[in-house]
Amino acid sequence: MHIFVRVAELASFTKAADSLGLPKASTSVAVQQLEGQLGTQLLHRTTRKVQMTQDGQRFYERCKSLLADMDELEAMFQHAPQSLRGRLRVDMNSRIARHQVIPRLPQFIREHPQIEVELSCTDRRVDVVGEGFDCVVRVGTLEDSSLVARTLGRLRIINCASPAYLNEYGMPRTLSDLTNHKLIHYVSTLGQRSPGFEYLDGSVCRYVPMQGVFTVNSVEAYEAGCLAGLGIVQVPQAGVWQMIQDGALVEALPQYRAEPMPVSLLYAQRRNVSARVQIFMDWLADIMAPYLDET
Repeated sequence: MHIFVRVAELASFTKAADSLGLPKASTSVAVQQLEGQLGTQLLHRTTRKVQMTQDGQRFYERCKSLLADMDELEAMFQHAPQSLRGRLRVDMNSRIARHQVIPRLPQFIREHPQIEVELSCTDRRVDVVGEGFDCVVRVGTLEDSSLVARTLGRLRIINCASPAYLNEYGMPRTLSDLTNHKLIHYVSTLGQRSPGFEYLDGSVCRYVPMQGVFTVNSVEAYEAGCLAGLGIVQVPQAGVWQMIQDGALVEALPQYRAEPMPVSLLYAQRRNVSARVQIFMDWLADIMAPYLDET
């Protein structure tokens, strides 16, 4: 079951074998034996890819649940942090990973040396269950789903620009000044229209339409465009604080900030969450706390 789950998640016998430290032939034989035992085909195999069948998808979801239960059983009487073992697959945006999580990750690995962390950093919304993620960090308003949400706090959003940009266009002092400035537009899908500069008017969120010559759908490109002097951005303070301290970026219009963005941990609905997942989520909450406002 463990081999099948890894093949299904990686869509490759070769990649699964490499990740498990097994010969490719062994993984293939194991899945064939499992299919023979169950009396159904779990995977479609072609020369180009491996894909789950409908039965395979159903079996995969139950396997994940059963394997997690086995992990929980094995950990019931293991109280020492060093005794926790297994793989953790997590997803978060690249800015949080680079600035908050990865610098502290060696500490977590030292405390839990038998836990293997797989970290995904993408701007798209991953399929937590279908792609086998133990938990994900989401920034922004959550969509309704069957996932369990643990709210961590809210990220303070500030307006920034590079010194080169401000030397060319000047420092905006009022909202009306924005007519003479450029905004780097961030959209989830290219082709969408950005609403413009966001700010809170009391408890009401309002927008000022702005011109701009650069539109992105990536956090990395958003930050890089600002550093290159292409316009103003609205970003979480925690991710750019060091650049502001170093003078690479300058805060603008502090009296007109966008609504803080909620930060949540999401994980699949289960009777029990494995000990290693629970400990990792608690650790994430602790290291993120200094960068978040109260909910």
